[in-house]
Amino acid sequence: MSRMLIPVAVLVALVALSVFGDRPLPRADLTFINSSEVNTLDPQRMSWMHDLRTARLLYEGLVKNNVLSDDFEITPGVAESWELSEDARTYTFHFRDDAKWTNGSPVTAHDFVYSWRRAMLPDLVSDYVAMFMNIQGAQAFYDWRQAQLDGFNDRAFANDTEKREAAYALWDETRARFDETVGLHAIDDRTLVVTLERPVPYFLELCAFTVFAPVYEPLVAQYERPDPATGRLVRRPGWTKGGVLISNGPFELTRWRFKRDMRMEQNPHYWDRDSIAIRSVSIPSISDPNAGVLAYQTGSIDWISDVTSSYRGDMVAQKLAFLDEHKEQVAELKAQGYDQFSITRQLPQDPRAHTHAVSSFGTYFYNFNCKPRLPDGRDNPFADARVRRAFAMCIDKPSIANQIRRLGEPSAHTLIPPGSIGGYTSPKGLPNIGDAANEAEKQAIIAQAKALLEEANFPQDFVVELAFNKDAGHDLIGQAIAKSWQKSLGVQTKLSQKEIKIFREDLKNKQYMTARAGWFGDYGDPTTFLDINHSKDGNNDRAYDNPKFDKLLEDAGDELDPVKRMAMLSEAERILVEEDLPLVPIFHYATIYMFDAHKLTGLSTHPRTKQNAFLIDMLGDGIGPDLPRPMNPERINTGAPTP
Repeated sequence: MSRMLIPVAVLVALVALSVFGDRPLPRADLTFINSSEVNTLDPQRMSWMHDLRTARLLYEGLVKNNVLSDDFEITPGVAESWELSEDARTYTFHFRDDAKWTNGSPVTAHDFVYSWRRAMLPDLVSDYVAMFMNIQGAQAFYDWRQAQLDGFNDRAFANDTEKREAAYALWDETRARFDETVGLHAIDDRTLVVTLERPVPYFLELCAFTVFAPVYEPLVAQYERPDPATGRLVRRPGWTKGGVLISNGPFELTRWRFKRDMRMEQNPHYWDRDSIAIRSVSIPSISDPNAGVLAYQTGSIDWISDVTSSYRGDMVAQKLAFLDEHKEQVAELKAQGYDQFSITRQLPQDPRAHTHAVSSFGTYFYNFNCKPRLPDGRDNPFADARVRRAFAMCIDKPSIANQIRRLGEPSAHTLIPPGSIGGYTSPKGLPNIGDAANEAEKQAIIAQAKALLEEANFPQDFVVELAFNKDAGHDLIGQAIAKSWQKSLGVQTKLSQKEIKIFREDLKNKQYMTARAGWFGDYGDPTTFLDINHSKDGNNDRAYDNPKFDKLLEDAGDELDPVKRMAMLSEAERILVEEDLPLVPIFHYATIYMFDAHKLTGLSTHPRTKQNAFLIDMLGDGIGPDLPRPMNPERINTGAPTP
């Protein structure tokens, strides 16, 4: 009988544990919906915006951006101070004494050496490994490690034991080589020295990027080991679980139930915890965008980080109508320099006021394949810049932005969103038929475009194919562009809709004629957009090759004078969007938020849209200063038009 009781008791205990383990927790101070399910909490492996947004709650790098400032200024993080050498190649970072992990251990310079080494390994396959190649010796180390791995399987081993020992020996050699060749050194626990291959004016911007955040070596190293079969360092994901993860940011992860929810509590060891006005954060998984909007409207959600419902265009239209009802007051507040969130706070509360279109650090564009021959072997007319200019001029961009997208997104003349990078002057871009003030001006643009085609001997019977993937309304945009080309230039067009995986492969392999694309900047420098058009860049899906453009980028990399450097980069973009047109910008993205500005503050209207959720304060809850942020009467919002 007693033997029967033991299993029953264990079963009852397990059931109780599962019940109580899943019991509802008290409502968090802030509950928000991410744009998608988080893929990973490993900062070195992150790529998607929702991953990065979540990580900024958990991790802190050497420095960080003040997202509520006008210029996204760099402020201290783990490093309380730093110096730059006279040749602008060596940074010395000094760590604060009170930077700690969630277990109370100090954050050290060695943590950063370990973490950045992870990112530089080809084993990891980090999407942002190129950012680390600015560090002295990083590229040589990467190439050496890759060569060793490529040759590992070609080596002869007597048995599995010998092969396992060789894998571990290679890993020991890899760590030693890194220490000897890469310009990254922990002088002591509180001093990190980074030497670059060349001056990189935006290096601190890179250090503020989440991929440069540290991980806790004593924990992570337990989940990493050399693979005896391949020699590669393999990783298990268990260290990112709730209650296991050790991080160094404002919050600690207490629960993560994949595709269910995530919960974070304030990190009691965080050095700047007194400035945080919320104590807990909850991120429920709501995959259906319509359900997410309903959850917000019923009061269970405080903020939706990106509304993706099918009717968000209607929501923006309602917001515009609301603002129009108060247009005199809105105009007065705009004239005083108030941003759109601050304006909303001074208007009557209204459900329509909860929708906010915020300009984003990204651009939607169409690629032209610049290769001399098309995938089918025919001569490619789009290899001629005159043809590309002609087609670029005959797209009605405002109609696409205002009638198809309907999200308050400005039509684009440049690749880099104007006003998004301090000190940078955008070129004018190429005029298009949508900019024409009247019919006569429109016909003049069309005549100029036709003259370019005639000059380039564009074949009259040529069928132009527009490629795009199936989702997100790309078909409607493709149809609008095709009609514009048919009507203005008299050309025949063909639409090619593909599954996203096939579409992406075609882009990379240049297996297209014209194709939709988009790009979001990763850091606050023009090169984050311009570099993708360098002839040797892996993201140059256009096969664009202009030595003059390449040289401007390369010379700007060596220029220490910031004014001269920005002028060189502006000239590079001018060549891109006024002369060569390997791509034609269509509109600059906007992100659609939902939140009540009367109850929540701390979100930024800056065009770079890097929101740090730990800065949010719930107004009227008795916690925090209850002072709306940002509210700067001296700042004129230069982003997308306020919806």
